[in-house]
Amino acid sequence: MDGILNVSKPSGPTSHDVVQRIRGAAHTKRVGHAGTLDPIATGVLIICLGNATRIVEYLMDWRKSYRATAVFGAETDTEDATGEIIREADCSHLTREALEAVLPRFVGETLQTPPMVSAVHHEGQRLYELARAGKVVERAPRPVEIYSLSLVDFTLDAKPSATLDVECSKGTYIRTLCADIGKALDCGAYMSALTRTAVGRFKAEDALSLEAIEEGPIQNYLISIDEALANMPEVHISEEDEHRIANGVMLPVEALSRAELPQIGNPVRIKSPSGLIAIGRLCLVQGRVMLKPDKVFGAQ
Repeated sequence: MDGILNVSKPSGPTSHDVVQRIRGAAHTKRVGHAGTLDPIATGVLIICLGNATRIVEYLMDWRKSYRATAVFGAETDTEDATGEIIREADCSHLTREALEAVLPRFVGETLQTPPMVSAVHHEGQRLYELARAGKVVERAPRPVEIYSLSLVDFTLDAKPSATLDVECSKGTYIRTLCADIGKALDCGAYMSALTRTAVGRFKAEDALSLEAIEEGPIQNYLISIDEALANMPEVHISEEDEHRIANGVMLPVEALSRAELPQIGNPVRIKSPSGLIAIGRLCLVQGRVMLKPDKVFGAQ
Protein backbone atom coordinates (compact mmCIF):
# COMPACT_ATOMS: atom_id res chain seq x y z
CA MET A 1 0.00 0.00 0.00
CA ASP A 2 1.90 3.05 -1.31
CA GLY A 3 0.68 6.62 -1.22
CA ILE A 4 0.05 9.81 0.73
CA LEU A 5 -2.82 10.85 2.97
CA ASN A 6 -3.80 14.45 3.71
CA VAL A 7 -4.96 14.06 7.30
CA SER A 8 -6.82 16.67 9.34
CA LYS A 9 -5.12 16.37 12.72
CA PRO A 10 -7.35 17.19 15.69
CA SER A 11 -6.10 18.95 18.82
CA GLY A 12 -4.88 16.52 21.46
CA PRO A 13 -3.03 13.61 19.89
CA THR A 14 0.62 13.83 18.93
CA SER A 15 1.73 13.37 15.33
CA HIS A 16 3.04 9.94 16.38
CA ASP A 17 -0.40 9.06 17.75
CA VAL A 18 -1.87 9.84 14.32
CA VAL A 19 0.75 7.65 12.64
CA GLN A 20 -0.14 4.79 14.99
CA ARG A 21 -3.83 5.05 14.16
CA ILE A 22 -3.09 5.04 10.43
CA ARG A 23 -0.85 1.98 10.90
CA GLY A 24 -3.77 0.20 12.50
CA ALA A 25 -6.20 1.23 9.78
CA ALA A 26 -3.80 0.31 6.95
CA HIS A 27 -2.43 -2.85 8.61
CA THR A 28 1.12 -1.86 7.77
CA LYS A 29 4.14 -0.67 9.75
CA ARG A 30 5.56 1.46 6.92
CA VAL A 31 3.87 4.71 7.90
CA GLY A 32 5.44 8.07 8.69
CA HIS A 33 4.61 11.77 8.74
CA ALA A 34 6.16 14.66 6.82
CA GLY A 35 6.42 17.35 9.48
CA THR A 36 5.40 17.28 13.15
CA LEU A 37 2.43 19.14 14.56
CA ASP A 38 2.31 19.83 18.30
CA PRO A 39 -0.49 18.13 20.26
CA ILE A 40 -2.47 21.39 20.62
CA ALA A 41 -2.14 22.15 16.90
CA THR A 42 -4.68 21.14 14.26
CA GLY A 43 -4.75 20.96 10.49
CA VAL A 44 -2.79 19.39 7.66
CA LEU A 45 -0.59 16.44 8.62
CA ILE A 46 0.89 14.60 5.64
CA ILE A 47 1.06 10.84 6.24
CA CYS A 48 3.12 8.61 3.94
CA LEU A 49 2.54 4.87 3.51
CA GLY A 50 4.77 2.18 1.99
CA ASN A 51 7.17 3.45 -0.66
CA ALA A 52 5.88 6.98 -0.06
CA THR A 53 7.82 7.05 3.23
CA ARG A 54 10.90 7.42 1.03
CA ILE A 55 9.80 10.82 -0.28
CA VAL A 56 9.31 12.46 3.14
CA GLU A 57 12.44 14.56 2.64
CA TYR A 58 10.94 16.18 -0.47
CA LEU A 59 7.60 16.86 1.19
CA MET A 60 9.36 18.38 4.21
CA ASP A 61 10.92 21.02 1.93
CA TRP A 62 7.53 22.40 0.89
CA ARG A 63 6.24 25.73 2.14
CA LYS A 64 3.86 25.60 5.08
CA SER A 65 0.94 27.89 5.86
CA TYR A 66 -0.54 28.45 9.31
CA ARG A 67 -3.23 30.40 11.11
CA ALA A 68 -2.10 31.23 14.63
CA THR A 69 -3.53 33.10 17.58
CA ALA A 70 -1.14 35.14 19.70
CA VAL A 71 -2.04 36.45 23.16
CA PHE A 72 -0.17 39.58 24.31
CA GLY A 73 0.79 40.73 27.78
CA ALA A 74 2.40 37.48 28.99
CA GLU A 75 5.20 35.04 28.20
CA THR A 76 5.23 31.31 28.96
CA ASP A 77 8.09 28.85 29.37
CA THR A 78 6.89 26.90 26.33
CA GLU A 79 5.95 29.96 24.24
CA ASP A 80 2.41 28.56 23.97
CA ALA A 81 -0.70 28.16 26.12
CA THR A 82 0.41 24.82 27.59
CA GLY A 83 3.25 26.39 29.57
CA GLU A 84 3.57 28.30 32.82
CA ILE A 85 3.45 32.09 32.71
CA ILE A 86 6.94 33.38 33.48
CA ARG A 87 6.40 37.10 32.86
CA GLU A 88 3.49 39.49 32.52
CA ALA A 89 3.59 42.99 31.15
CA ASP A 90 1.34 45.97 30.66
CA CYS A 91 0.12 46.06 27.07
CA SER A 92 -2.37 48.91 27.36
CA HIS A 93 -0.32 50.74 24.74
CA LEU A 94 -0.88 48.01 22.14
CA THR A 95 -3.00 48.93 19.13
CA ARG A 96 -3.85 47.24 15.87
CA GLU A 97 -1.78 49.87 14.06
CA ALA A 98 1.27 49.18 16.24
CA LEU A 99 0.98 45.45 15.61
CA GLU A 100 0.59 45.90 11.85
CA ALA A 101 3.62 48.21 11.82
CA VAL A 102 5.91 45.61 13.43
CA LEU A 103 4.92 42.57 11.36
CA PRO A 104 7.00 43.47 8.24
CA ARG A 105 10.16 43.16 10.36
CA PHE A 106 9.64 39.39 10.46
CA VAL A 107 9.12 38.84 6.74
CA GLY A 108 12.07 37.47 4.80
CA GLU A 109 15.11 35.43 5.76
CA THR A 110 15.92 35.50 9.45
CA LEU A 111 17.51 33.52 12.28
CA GLN A 112 15.22 31.86 14.80
CA THR A 113 16.20 30.16 18.06
CA PRO A 114 14.36 26.82 18.47
CA PRO A 115 12.25 26.63 21.64
CA MET A 116 13.23 24.22 24.41
CA VAL A 117 10.09 22.19 23.73
CA SER A 118 11.14 21.43 20.15
CA ALA A 119 12.37 18.14 18.68
CA VAL A 120 15.78 19.57 17.77
CA HIS A 121 18.68 17.40 18.93
CA HIS A 122 21.22 18.60 21.49
CA GLU A 123 24.11 16.25 22.28
CA GLY A 124 22.05 13.18 21.43
CA GLN A 125 18.84 14.25 23.17
CA ARG A 126 15.74 16.04 21.98
CA LEU A 127 15.31 19.51 23.44
CA TYR A 128 11.85 18.63 24.73
CA GLU A 129 13.36 15.72 26.68
CA LEU A 130 15.77 18.12 28.36
CA ALA A 131 12.93 20.57 29.01
CA ARG A 132 10.91 17.84 30.75
CA ALA A 133 13.92 17.26 33.00
CA GLY A 134 13.93 20.94 33.90
CA LYS A 135 17.05 21.75 31.89
CA VAL A 136 17.61 24.77 29.67
CA VAL A 137 20.53 24.72 27.23
CA GLU A 138 21.97 27.17 24.74
CA ARG A 139 20.46 26.76 21.26
CA ALA A 140 22.08 28.00 18.09
CA PRO A 141 19.81 30.19 15.95
CA ARG A 142 18.74 28.57 12.68
CA PRO A 143 17.94 30.19 9.33
CA VAL A 144 14.27 30.26 8.37
CA GLU A 145 12.21 32.31 5.97
CA ILE A 146 8.84 33.95 6.44
CA TYR A 147 7.30 34.45 3.00
CA SER A 148 4.23 36.31 4.20
CA LEU A 149 2.78 37.43 7.53
CA SER A 150 -0.58 39.17 7.80
CA LEU A 151 -2.97 40.24 10.54
CA VAL A 152 -6.41 38.66 10.17
CA ASP A 153 -8.05 39.88 13.37
CA PHE A 154 -7.19 41.89 16.46
CA THR A 155 -9.14 41.83 19.73
CA LEU A 156 -8.50 44.46 22.37
CA ASP A 157 -9.19 42.90 25.77
CA ALA A 158 -7.53 42.54 29.18
CA LYS A 159 -4.93 40.57 27.24
CA PRO A 160 -5.17 41.55 23.56
CA SER A 161 -5.02 38.76 21.00
CA ALA A 162 -4.31 38.60 17.29
CA THR A 163 -5.02 36.08 14.57
CA LEU A 164 -2.14 35.80 12.13
CA ASP A 165 -1.71 34.09 8.77
CA VAL A 166 1.83 32.87 8.12
CA GLU A 167 3.51 31.26 5.12
CA CYS A 168 6.98 30.01 5.93
CA SER A 169 9.81 27.61 5.23
CA LYS A 170 10.41 24.29 6.95
CA GLY A 171 11.92 24.56 10.41
CA THR A 172 9.94 27.67 11.36
CA TYR A 173 8.46 27.66 14.87
CA ILE A 174 5.25 29.68 14.92
CA ARG A 175 5.20 29.77 18.73
CA THR A 176 8.64 31.41 18.62
CA LEU A 177 7.44 33.85 15.96
CA CYS A 178 4.55 34.87 18.25
CA ALA A 179 6.93 35.26 21.20
CA ASP A 180 9.34 37.34 19.11
CA ILE A 181 6.54 39.62 17.93
CA GLY A 182 5.58 40.13 21.58
CA LYS A 183 9.16 41.08 22.45
CA ALA A 184 9.28 43.55 19.55
CA LEU A 185 6.14 45.20 20.93
CA ASP A 186 7.64 45.26 24.45
CA CYS A 187 4.72 43.41 25.98
CA GLY A 188 5.43 39.71 25.49
CA ALA A 189 3.23 37.14 23.78
CA TYR A 190 2.53 33.42 23.54
CA MET A 191 0.75 31.27 20.98
CA SER A 192 -2.68 30.10 22.15
CA ALA A 193 -3.85 28.21 19.05
CA LEU A 194 -2.40 26.95 15.77
CA THR A 195 -3.80 25.42 12.61
CA ARG A 196 -1.67 24.30 9.68
CA THR A 197 -3.72 25.36 6.70
CA ALA A 198 -1.48 24.02 3.93
CA VAL A 199 1.65 22.02 3.17
CA GLY A 200 2.60 22.69 -0.43
CA ARG A 201 -0.34 21.61 -2.60
CA PHE A 202 -2.14 19.91 0.30
CA LYS A 203 -4.85 22.15 1.77
CA ALA A 204 -6.80 21.96 5.03
CA GLU A 205 -10.13 22.05 3.20
CA ASP A 206 -9.24 18.80 1.44
CA ALA A 207 -7.90 17.01 4.51
CA LEU A 208 -9.61 13.87 5.82
CA SER A 209 -10.57 13.18 9.41
CA LEU A 210 -9.02 10.20 11.15
CA GLU A 211 -12.49 8.72 11.56
CA ALA A 212 -13.16 8.82 7.80
CA ILE A 213 -9.80 7.20 7.05
CA GLU A 214 -10.39 4.47 9.62
CA GLU A 215 -13.81 3.72 8.18
CA GLY A 216 -12.03 3.20 4.84
CA PRO A 217 -11.36 1.66 2.53
CA ILE A 218 -8.10 3.52 2.95
CA GLN A 219 -7.06 2.84 -0.67
CA ASN A 220 -9.78 5.22 -1.81
CA TYR A 221 -8.02 8.13 -0.11
CA LEU A 222 -4.42 7.48 -1.11
CA ILE A 223 -2.68 10.03 -3.34
CA SER A 224 -0.01 8.48 -5.55
CA ILE A 225 3.65 9.45 -5.22
CA ASP A 226 3.59 10.79 -8.78
CA GLU A 227 0.55 12.98 -8.10
CA ALA A 228 1.94 14.21 -4.79
CA LEU A 229 5.17 15.29 -6.50
CA ALA A 230 3.43 16.78 -9.54
CA ASN A 231 5.29 20.09 -9.09
CA MET A 232 8.67 18.33 -9.32
CA PRO A 233 10.18 18.39 -12.83
CA GLU A 234 10.04 15.11 -14.73
CA VAL A 235 12.20 13.42 -17.33
CA HIS A 236 11.23 10.51 -19.56
CA ILE A 237 13.25 7.45 -20.42
CA SER A 238 12.62 4.55 -22.77
CA GLU A 239 11.34 1.16 -21.72
CA GLU A 240 14.76 -0.22 -22.64
CA ASP A 241 16.49 2.10 -20.16
CA GLU A 242 14.05 1.35 -17.35
CA HIS A 243 15.98 -1.68 -16.08
CA ARG A 244 19.20 0.38 -16.02
CA ILE A 245 17.62 2.98 -13.75
CA ALA A 246 16.09 0.19 -11.64
CA ASN A 247 19.62 -1.14 -11.09
CA GLY A 248 21.02 2.26 -10.16
CA VAL A 249 22.84 2.83 -13.45
CA MET A 250 23.27 6.45 -14.59
CA LEU A 251 22.04 7.45 -18.03
CA PRO A 252 23.54 10.10 -20.32
CA VAL A 253 21.36 13.15 -20.79
CA GLU A 254 21.01 12.24 -24.47
CA ALA A 255 18.82 9.31 -23.45
CA LEU A 256 16.16 11.59 -21.95
CA SER A 257 13.06 12.65 -23.77
CA ARG A 258 12.48 16.25 -22.68
CA ALA A 259 12.66 19.56 -24.48
CA GLU A 260 13.87 21.51 -21.42
CA LEU A 261 16.07 19.81 -18.85
CA PRO A 262 15.83 20.68 -15.14
CA GLN A 263 18.73 22.25 -13.31
CA ILE A 264 21.66 20.08 -12.32
CA GLY A 265 21.37 18.86 -8.73
CA ASN A 266 17.63 19.41 -8.33
CA PRO A 267 15.39 16.35 -7.79
CA VAL A 268 13.42 15.09 -10.78
CA ARG A 269 10.79 12.43 -11.34
CA ILE A 270 12.04 9.71 -13.67
CA LYS A 271 9.23 8.25 -15.77
CA SER A 272 9.07 5.49 -18.34
CA PRO A 273 6.12 4.14 -20.33
CA SER A 274 5.34 2.16 -17.15
CA GLY A 275 4.91 5.33 -15.11
CA LEU A 276 6.97 6.86 -12.30
CA ILE A 277 9.87 4.53 -11.54
CA ALA A 278 12.34 6.66 -9.56
CA ILE A 279 13.44 10.04 -8.26
CA GLY A 280 16.88 11.20 -9.31
CA ARG A 281 18.86 14.22 -10.35
CA LEU A 282 21.12 15.43 -13.11
CA CYS A 283 24.81 15.54 -12.22
CA LEU A 284 28.12 16.18 -13.92
CA VAL A 285 30.37 13.15 -14.33
CA GLN A 286 33.72 13.92 -15.95
CA GLY A 287 32.19 16.90 -17.71
CA ARG A 288 29.18 14.96 -19.00
CA VAL A 289 25.59 15.50 -17.79
CA MET A 290 24.15 12.25 -16.45
CA LEU A 291 20.86 11.19 -14.88
CA LYS A 292 21.49 9.54 -11.52
CA PRO A 293 18.68 7.60 -9.77
CA ASP A 294 18.46 8.25 -6.03
CA LYS A 295 15.27 6.44 -5.03
CA VAL A 296 13.92 3.62 -7.19
CA PHE A 297 10.30 2.57 -6.74
CA GLY A 298 9.46 0.40 -9.70
CA ALA A 299 6.43 1.45 -11.76
CA GLN A 300 3.88 3.49 -9.78
